[in-house]
Amino acid sequence: MKSIYVTRFLVAALLLVSFSFTADAQKKPKSPPQSVTQTIGDLTIDINYNAPSVKGRKVWGALVPTGQVWRTGANDATTFEINKAVTINGKQLAAGKYSLFTIPNEAEWTFIFNKQAEQWGAYKYKEAQDALRVTAQPTTAPEFTEQMTFEVDEAGVVSFLWENLKVSFTVGAEK
Repeated sequence: MKSIYVTRFLVAALLLVSFSFTADAQKKPKSPPQSVTQTIGDLTIDINYNAPSVKGRKVWGALVPTGQVWRTGANDATTFEINKAVTINGKQLAAGKYSLFTIPNEAEWTFIFNKQAEQWGAYKYKEAQDALRVTAQPTTAPEFTEQMTFEVDEAGVVSFLWENLKVSFTVGAEK
């Protein structure tokens, strides 16, 4: 008789544990994967990133340090892919897939297009692999953005928005 109760107890405990693992697996990721794609004529711009949220935290100079290479998102480094050669803020960039890093600063940001496209964070970032660096001035965003976002408009302006900040660069088709 005792063995039946022990068996039932063990089965119930096992089911309870398996339900808790299932519930954890179904939770929304803290920094969900996002992507934005824009086609301008025969140019396609594709940006893939993991989007962290502010969640009441101080972002600039705390969560995201200034003056250091940042993966520009969470988890894997953000990727920037173009199907043909372009100019970024007037500087040439060959067609391909790049990791998109930034160096945030109060007065100026540096956008880095790194040839090693698949990277976790910025831990193995190597400046020698940079294909291009361009600078841009941050501005106050028109509205608060809780979850980090990239937007690409029909004119090829790529905007990074998070918290009260907006930083943009322009992608132009090479002629």
